[in-house]
Amino acid sequence: MPEIIIIIGGGPSGMMAAIYAAKAGNKVTLIEKNEKLGKKLFITGKGRCNITNNCAKDSFFENIVTNHKFLYSAYAETDCRTVQDFFLDSGLILKEERGNRIFPASDHSSDVIAALKKALIENNVEILLSTKVIDITVNEDKENNRTIAGVIIADKKKLTADKVIIATGGISYPSTGSTGDGYSFAEKFGHKIIKPLPALVPLTVKEPWCMDLQGLSLKNVAVVVKSKKKTIYQGFGEMLFTHFGLSGPLILSASSYYVKYIAKHSEISIRRYDSDIPMQEAEISIDLKPALSYEQLDKRLLRDFEANKNKSFKNILSGLLPSKLHPVITRLSTIAPDQKINEITKEERLNFVSLLKNLNLTINGTRGFNEAIITQGGVNIKDINPATMESKIIKNLYFAGEVLDIDALTGGFNLQAAWSTAALAGKTVSK
Repeated sequence: MPEIIIIIGGGPSGMMAAIYAAKAGNKVTLIEKNEKLGKKLFITGKGRCNITNNCAKDSFFENIVTNHKFLYSAYAETDCRTVQDFFLDSGLILKEERGNRIFPASDHSSDVIAALKKALIENNVEILLSTKVIDITVNEDKENNRTIAGVIIADKKKLTADKVIIATGGISYPSTGSTGDGYSFAEKFGHKIIKPLPALVPLTVKEPWCMDLQGLSLKNVAVVVKSKKKTIYQGFGEMLFTHFGLSGPLILSASSYYVKYIAKHSEISIRRYDSDIPMQEAEISIDLKPALSYEQLDKRLLRDFEANKNKSFKNILSGLLPSKLHPVITRLSTIAPDQKINEITKEERLNFVSLLKNLNLTINGTRGFNEAIITQGGVNIKDINPATMESKIIKNLYFAGEVLDIDALTGGFNLQAAWSTAALAGKTVSK
């Protein structure tokens, strides 16, 4: 017998859950408070939408920052290949780019949303737009041995259902409607909420000289983040200096591990979602020449020095570093800009090598949720059955997507986690 399923949230997880629930012949209603579906999905990947990552299973789990084991069942049911097949069957042409990242061939996220909408319509999902859910109630119908859920929307109108899936997302990019509604619903039924924090977010730093490098992008650099000498993160890639600190793919990845570690070891106060969030300090060390060891870099400098004995120090940096970095690096070194190469001592040279291999900055927090790609924290996964996505506390209440305490690195992994948990919820509400 078909069941009545209500899904709250018209983002990627909500749409996918609705599609799978409806495929089983259920009467499905998808409720979205925005005027259109997929508002946050539209801006994902700078509008290109990195749908998933075509990597091996082990690699997928290595890229999940928080609670990767919780995803074992969901990913086994709906992995990256299954997601690609879903979109291909919907008529969306895909392409693979560097790092196994899968995008729509058109580079338009709107085409991904269109494919999902098409599947919703084909499976007769009722879509309620511009509809805010005020409350959720759950009552026991003992006579028929079942649970009746009530979803109260605007004007106190109540919709009844056999099962409800909460797929309201986190609180990153709140302008898209991600304002943490699902946390309130979950808490009402006794679920613990792990404090939501911005993740995949630019970092703020203490040193004022960082502002002098605003706009400078560095490729093929390595970073190590440490707190009290404990290594939190190390990686290789591209980064960007900004007026407030650091950004770029490498820094965004580092931020998730920094936030996770700091949240575990200290209290974090969030006063406003749109402002910088101060946190416990940590050190980030940038290796500007990771392809060279200390000894190799020193030998290269010796060759450069030998060939330019009578030149000033500031005039031999062009082959070594971007020009925007020259004033800062000379200021931080023990060598005067106008000092002749033949006057530089061995100790000064070795200190300069060390500076190039360890350009240190002090992280003192992150930018706000307005600039965070995802949310770290959310509904505690200990309260959720990983094999069904059903609440362990309240029967017939399910969760999917970013509302859960799961987050991953960039590269399509967060969307894959959303697809996987949503598909599993959509399937299991039908059983």
